[in-house]
Amino acid sequence: MTAQTMNRIDQRFAALKAEGRRALIPYITAGDPAPQYTVGFMHALVEAGADVIELGVPFSDPMADGPVIQKACERALKHGVRLSHLFEMVREFRQTDSETPVVLMGYLNPVERIGLAAFADQATEAGVDGVLIVDMPPEEADEVGPLFKARGLASIFLVAPTTSRARAATICAHGEGYLYYVSLKGVTGSAILNAEDVAEHLAPLREMTGLPLCVGFGIRDGASAAEVGKVADGVIVGSALVNRIAENAEHPEAIPAALKAVLGEMRQALDA
Repeated sequence: MTAQTMNRIDQRFAALKAEGRRALIPYITAGDPAPQYTVGFMHALVEAGADVIELGVPFSDPMADGPVIQKACERALKHGVRLSHLFEMVREFRQTDSETPVVLMGYLNPVERIGLAAFADQATEAGVDGVLIVDMPPEEADEVGPLFKARGLASIFLVAPTTSRARAATICAHGEGYLYYVSLKGVTGSAILNAEDVAEHLAPLREMTGLPLCVGFGIRDGASAAEVGKVADGVIVGSALVNRIAENAEHPEAIPAALKAVLGEMRQALDA
């Protein structure tokens, strides 16, 4: 991997900072509603203003996710979607998009099944830029972090409102790319977020790290994206997009336009 491709995430955030803009980071589950559509969805998200794409690895027990993303995983797993398929999807995406950073988001079990080193090699070769393993604590990053870093993969971590200051410091010390701040207690797709509360929690994190702070959970529309964009470096949206995929699962040809409508409104609100 060249130095240029190694740093797509850092390059993107540096460019956004120079422009005074906020990152818009959509999440979709790979293979939902069927694997042949995912790459097209990724391109649609970029056309609508995505700065980074989080591509979910389908898993049978996505414990941090609410029913919307759990069902997306079920739809993808019905088609037997595995990590090898995700690598193929990213490889195909890279044929026409060499700039948009791609982050794989999922759980440790599928990664351990193929082995950490094999996973890192295949992810890098496919054109993946970062990895967010929901259930990998930063305490284990001493082993995994250097292995990923050597291949140019950023290790991205979650921080929650309930994370202690000491643990947040550990996470900040190991994190790369950006920090994913979970704005709500609970699972994805739940409750309504409070931007003032988010700002309060981000302030101490800014003292601990120079990483961009991106906020996910509870971003539903342009208004909530704009509110969070006032206090964060980026907004992450998942359930609102995965909902549109579910609503149109019987008519997948309609999904790209539905995704662009949701994300386009958020892009406009963030840039206003």
